[in-house]
Amino acid sequence: MVRAYLYLAAFIPLTLLFSVSAIFSSLFDSSGRAYSWHARLWGRLGLALNCVRVSISGAEHLPDGPVIFMSNHQSNFDILSLLAALPCQIHWIAKKELFEIPVFGPSMRRGGYIPLDRGDGRKALQSMDEAAATIHRGKSVVLFPEGTRTPDGNLLPFKRGGFILARKADVPVIPVTINGSGKINPANQIRLYSGNIHITLHPPIAAPSDLRRSEAESWMMENVRNRIESALEH
Repeated sequence: MVRAYLYLAAFIPLTLLFSVSAIFSSLFDSSGRAYSWHARLWGRLGLALNCVRVSISGAEHLPDGPVIFMSNHQSNFDILSLLAALPCQIHWIAKKELFEIPVFGPSMRRGGYIPLDRGDGRKALQSMDEAAATIHRGKSVVLFPEGTRTPDGNLLPFKRGGFILARKADVPVIPVTINGSGKINPANQIRLYSGNIHITLHPPIAAPSDLRRSEAESWMMENVRNRIESALEH
């Protein structure tokens, strides 16, 4: 527990510093590359503070052009790991509560990240429209289809929003399996441990063109879930 508090004592000022710096950089760089550089470095330093090492496999599966990354969600270290390891510029679809955090929230907005109101279906669909527009501008997005972190490492039921987005944006989904982050930051505990996190990128999955909308979304949901689960360590 002491380790967790010491970590936060360093991580919170680091986050504040990078949020301010990233906002400033975005005023002079509309491409998002400078903001992405800040986010990647923030992720890597956040991992290093807790002696966490990240490895990634499957990068050869990434196609040219934008994609939707869909990952399982075991802990807050998933975000740091994906920022640190994914070999491309990414935009997040994240719960709206994060955008209400002073300095950090405005920074996320400047970075083009998209707030998701999980309690309002109409606003959630609007977020998917905003994400589709981001993808049409050539940007890849990341989301957790479970909607929240799992308490025991097993996959929770998937939300449908991400698959509606995949159909609207007409881009492939890259299923992502993260292993190890739940042991570093166990659910419902104020404890941190050092260790290794491994990220597996699976081959892309595209919505079938010969199915109706709802059928195509269900088909994608099942196949993305099966891919993520196939590499999940229990």
